[in-house]
Amino acid sequence: MKKIILTGGGTAGHVTPNIALMPRLKELGYEIHYVGSYEGIEKKLIEELGIPYHGVSSGKLRRYFDFRNFIDPFKVVIGYLQSKKLMRKIKPDIVFSKGGFVSMPVTRAAAKKHIPVILHESDMTPGLANRLALKKADKICCNFPETSKTLPDGKAVVTGTPIREELFKGDKEAAKKFCGFTDDKPVILFIGGSSGSQIINDNLAKCIDTLLEDFNIIHLTGKGKANKENANKAGYVQFEYIKKELADLFALADIAVSRAGANAICELLALRKPNVLIPLSLGASRGDQILNAASFEKSGYSKLLKEEDMTPDTLVSAIKEAYNNRENYIESMSKSQQSDAITKITELIETLVNKNPVK
Repeated sequence: MKKIILTGGGTAGHVTPNIALMPRLKELGYEIHYVGSYEGIEKKLIEELGIPYHGVSSGKLRRYFDFRNFIDPFKVVIGYLQSKKLMRKIKPDIVFSKGGFVSMPVTRAAAKKHIPVILHESDMTPGLANRLALKKADKICCNFPETSKTLPDGKAVVTGTPIREELFKGDKEAAKKFCGFTDDKPVILFIGGSSGSQIINDNLAKCIDTLLEDFNIIHLTGKGKANKENANKAGYVQFEYIKKELADLFALADIAVSRAGANAICELLALRKPNVLIPLSLGASRGDQILNAASFEKSGYSKLLKEEDMTPDTLVSAIKEAYNNRENYIESMSKSQQSDAITKITELIETLVNKNPVK
């Protein structure tokens, strides 16, 4: 049986694309193993699926001064040695990495053993872990066509980002019942990222009554960020975190308000959901969300609202503009070439495995 190691972690965005690939990989006859950190979000997500999970030591790749920067390189070295041991034990045909700091020792160990390595980059510009792994990788799958132009010739393949198939199977009526909505107002879905967004939550709280005049609202607040004052407002429902019912909520939503993480916006694109994107500011990120959102706005997929420009009034205005022009956004999204990523990526995996059989 062919074997594949999937790796990536630190945030849900470094895990869910790997999860999206698993059903097709199983169909193709792969034995799947996952390598992640000991305590990262990936551990819980993968173990729930019954996939063999292997924890290794990992150190965060920080771009700022921190005393832990003197300790974490040693953790990476330990993780590298552990990963080499796993390569000998599992004998994978290929390694597929979604990035995140835990992936670096894994990809390095695979390359040292001459095991093919494929990276995947969802953002416009590669993250630090992928940049460090790029030299040893065989291929890097890109989400944006613009990204491929900045990478070494022959390594980049534009595939888009894998989307979980269950997201396309949502039940609109089930979601309406789940949320307790009794009228037919259009629905806004607020998504603040895997941890929620306090600044989006705060601005929504200040304009919620205005929005509720025309819309019902589903609000994914993030853990520990629920607003008790608004909890009982008619037409408004909030969840700190949602998993099982997410596909249903997407089916019910007419428009989404979201951060601009690559996986989140690719889900909106695949589902053809008109949206307002509020990227993390440059001070709170490396700027990848700003570039992602700008690309989606340029392509006609999204309405961009910069975090520094967000007020309750500008938030309401952006939402109404996106909703009123929703047919134009849907038409633009329907023409996107960033689709069928699962097929493109698994075909690339098969090509490299057949080209480099394990001896």
